Amino acid sequence: MVRDYNEVKASLRGSVTPVITPFKANHDVDYETLSELIEFQLENGTHAISVTGTSGEPSSLTEEERVNVMETAYKTINGRVPFIPGTGSTNHDETMRLTKKAEEIGADAALVIVPYYNKPNQQALYKHFKTVADSVDIPIIVYNIPGRTAQNLEVETLANLSRDCPNIIGVKESNKNFEHVNRVLLNCGRDFLLFSGIELLCYPMLAIGGAGSVSATANVLPGKVAQMHDAWFEGDVETAQKLHYELMELNDVLFKDTNPAPVKAALGMMGKIEPHLRLPMDLPSEELQNEIRETLNKYGVNLQLV
Repeated sequence: MVRDYNEVKASLRGSVTPVITPFKANHDVDYETLSELIEFQLENGTHAISVTGTSGEPSSLTEEERVNVMETAYKTINGRVPFIPGTGSTNHDETMRLTKKAEEIGADAALVIVPYYNKPNQQALYKHFKTVADSVDIPIIVYNIPGRTAQNLEVETLANLSRDCPNIIGVKESNKNFEHVNRVLLNCGRDFLLFSGIELLCYPMLAIGGAGSVSATANVLPGKVAQMHDAWFEGDVETAQKLHYELMELNDVLFKDTNPAPVKAALGMMGKIEPHLRLPMDLPSEELQNEIRETLNKYGVNLQLV
């Protein structure tokens, strides 16, 4: 019997924060701080939580650490909002194991990225995602981010997957091609969940029928990102548009270096984390960190490290 995913689809709306993975000074995962970051999100109105996506440095984590991060997040959330961990990797079998683990933990859906580095063709991408989807009874949100994976998941491939796999219910599109994202809903159906992974397109994607966004900026200002979505879904277009433009300067500065380095620098200035990344990633230059600090001051953010 095919599971009815309509109830799950109806609950997945708004600001999904891709929470970063905090590290201690010795570069061990800081699970206590991870829980505190999730509480910070929930206190500020975030609609759903994701971990171990791009912002969570998954390629720098062992498979065991990824599972531990998922379990910590699930326990902290405790059913208060939907939980959508990232379970994809460049390795097919690892993706299968992590997605099954997300199902076992009790996640509401799994975010599965287009495999990075190896650049599979469209037929191979179809086989990869279909095999993963067929192996579990958990909703799948495909994650298309060609700027990081060097391969675009074409609309036709995604449409075929949405047709052939009932549990592939949506996509996170970190795709600057707005024609592409329009055609996603045209070809996959207006009830297909379209989430923006490009900060400057979070509001425009809502306007064409998107379900929400997965925005790294929400790590820093979760309240304003959530409020933009709340305003839109309440029909207050003017407020949603105002917040879209209000967030633009922060969005810009947080992406002047590779995510999540600027976000981690900002959270460090806010006293939320020890600002560490695992090599080959590292913090932004001092010049950019100063610009981030100045921008946070403009937004009235309380900085503990000046």
